[in-house]
Amino acid sequence: MDSAERASPARGRPRPARDQRGSAVVDFVLVLAVLLPLFVGIVQVALVLHVRNTLTSAASEGARHAAAYDRDLADGAARTREEISRAVAASYAEDVRAEAHSVNGQPGVRVTVVATVPALGLGGPGIELRVHGHAVEETP
Repeated sequence: MDSAERASPARGRPRPARDQRGSAVVDFVLVLAVLLPLFVGIVQVALVLHVRNTLTSAASEGARHAAAYDRDLADGAARTREEISRAVAASYAEDVRAEAHSVNGQPGVRVTVVATVPALGLGGPGIELRVHGHAVEETP
């Protein structure tokens, strides 16, 4: 056996292990590139659902308020704006409309709220929400 064959790593002598320093950083970046957009998407969906549910609740409350015997449509719209301003932000209460509407054949009130929810609440392209609240008018 000559000296060239003895020095060959393929002949029984194990190769030294590769240096693993820095591989954790690469693994972290690769995993973060997948998980961060997923997390941001979940937060955005949660924000939109929260605002939508809040607007729907405020529109329903405004419709019930306007449908009361001693109230009118303007009172219902004002009540809706007040509820939205207290719960989320006044900017979501800019487009509120109350109108007479038939609810299952009965005279009633419909309050409509149109608002845009920005991406992560920070601005930029948003999602337009249109929600309605209905109530049957009280009669004397």
